[in-house]
Amino acid sequence: MALISDEILTAEGLAPTHQGRVLLIACGALAHEVLALKRANGWDHLDLQCLPANLHLYPERITAAVEKAVLAQRADYAGVFVLYADCGTGGLLLEKCKELGVEMIEGPHCYSFFEGNAAFAAHPDEFTAFYLTDFLVRQFDAFVWRPMGLDKHPQLRDMYFGNYTKLVYQAQTNDPSLDAKAEDCARRLGLAYERRFTGYGDLTGVMAKAAG
Repeated sequence: MALISDEILTAEGLAPTHQGRVLLIACGALAHEVLALKRANGWDHLDLQCLPANLHLYPERITAAVEKAVLAQRADYAGVFVLYADCGTGGLLLEKCKELGVEMIEGPHCYSFFEGNAAFAAHPDEFTAFYLTDFLVRQFDAFVWRPMGLDKHPQLRDMYFGNYTKLVYQAQTNDPSLDAKAEDCARRLGLAYERRFTGYGDLTGVMAKAAG
């Protein structure tokens, strides 16, 4: 599969190919990681559909979007697995997945399952940390800077981020250019910078389970 742009994943998502037995329904922000794990493990029987990553700007819409995708696609597959954590739905997505009879990845959000839910829960003192993943570093302006109006009103930075102390870049890959960009994101937000290599965290095991 040709590399799909972050801009398309943000606004449109990724349509399934209908070439696998099991469908993964994921956030567009996870597409590169899911496809990398598929390739690395030869999981050709897993198909992927991504919903637009910008749904995370409107978490109240995620549950309905996932339900629509499951109902539209499940007849074409032997199984469906949802690669969304709670992601701000307040437990509604989990309840909907139970109602639909499909499994979903555990955790409050992708920052938790990328680090590993157990490891993430072990440092509850990090409530003043602002997290970015590879995708969010690349799409920082689209997901943080512009939606918060900081491009036009940088003085709002202290209002939004005054209670944060550091930016934690959870790196899925070792890419010096992303490291530099993440450090610049921290500088722009006026936060201390920490890089934490997580790799794919719990996503690897969840996909292995879905692969059977």
